[in-house]
Amino acid sequence: MTDTPIGFKTRFSTITRRAGLAALFASALALTNFAAPLSAQAQDKSSIKVGIISGEDEDVWRVVVDQAKAKGLAIETVVFNDYTQPNEALERGEIDANAFQHQPYLDAQIKSQGYHIKAVGYTGVWPIGLYSKKHKTVADLPEGAVVGVPNDPSNEGRALRVLQNEGLIKLKDGTGILATLADVTENPKKLEIKELDAGVVGRSITDLDAAVVNTDWALKSGLSADDRVAQEPVADNPYRNFIAVKEGNENAPWVKTLVSSYQNDTVKAEFDRVYKGTGISAY
Repeated sequence: MTDTPIGFKTRFSTITRRAGLAALFASALALTNFAAPLSAQAQDKSSIKVGIISGEDEDVWRVVVDQAKAKGLAIETVVFNDYTQPNEALERGEIDANAFQHQPYLDAQIKSQGYHIKAVGYTGVWPIGLYSKKHKTVADLPEGAVVGVPNDPSNEGRALRVLQNEGLIKLKDGTGILATLADVTENPKKLEIKELDAGVVGRSITDLDAAVVNTDWALKSGLSADDRVAQEPVADNPYRNFIAVKEGNENAPWVKTLVSSYQNDTVKAEFDRVYKGTGISAY
C-alpha cells in the first residue's frame, strides 16, 4: 500500500468540506429560488372566507360574492352576531378578511388585543344618530333625561361627541375620539348617561328618553329616520367602514380582487337599496 504523504489527507478533507458546503449552498439557493414563486403563488387565493355582521349587510355581500365569482374569486361569507368576534377570527386565521368596522374601533382593538390587522378598502359610512320614541327634538329632552350610549371605547366616544354637538354636554378640551364619561366636564340638563352594549342600546329605546345608536343597529332595532332627533356630521367622518385583512396580505392579488368586487356600481346600487340612505358608500 502506498503511504499517503503527510498533509494530503488534511488538504483532501478541506477540499471535500468546501465542495460539500458549496453544493449545499447551491442546493439551498435553488430551493429558495424555487420556493419563492410558490410562496408568492400561495399568497394568491381562488377561495376565501370573509367575516360580516348579520343583517342587511348579508344582502349586500350576496352581490359582492357574485361580482367576485365573475373575477375568478370564490367568497364564503361567515356571519357573526356581534362586533367582538370577526377580528379574533381574522387574527386566528379562521377567516381571510372581514368587513364591519371603522378605524377608531380597530385601533382600540389593536391596543387592547394586539391584533395584526390592516384596512385595505373602504365600504360605507353610517352616521350615528340620537334617537327617541318619547321626544321629537333635542330641546324636548327634560332635565335628568336618561340617555343610552354604546359602551365600547370607539363608539362611546363617538356618541358623546354627538351629545356635545347638540349642546347637551361638554367634553374636556383636547379629548379625542375615545372620550369616556370621565371626560364630561359640563352636563347642564343633568342627563343620566347609561352605557349599554351597542347591540342592546337601540332595543332599549322604550326604557330610555333617548339613545345614541349605530345606524345598522338602529335598523335592526326597528328605529327609523322619524325617530332620529340628531345625527353626526357626514363631512370628514373618521368612521368609514372598511374591508380588513391580516398584516402581510395587503398587497396580495386576491385582496385587490376582493376590494374591486365591493367597490363598483352594482354593489353600490344594492347598498343604497338595502340601507335606504341611512348608510352612504365611502369609496
